[in-house]
Amino acid sequence: MDRSDETPYETPSYCPAPAAPAGRVDGPPYADCLECGKPTEYGVATPGVVLCPVCEWQDAQRTACSG
Repeated sequence: MDRSDETPYETPSYCPAPAAPAGRVDGPPYADCLECGKPTEYGVATPGVVLCPVCEWQDAQRTACSG
């Protein structure tokens, strides 16, 4: 049997790839921050937790490794 004809083994993906986040938008309508209620840099259609830049920074500080 000639192995040059075989394709390399690939592991099938059982989970679909996540959808691309909506990301930052150039203009309104902006989503409100879930922490403080101020406008964010993200559009209203952005899925998930949406935070303003200040709350994003504070959340990153809280979740950062302290070691």
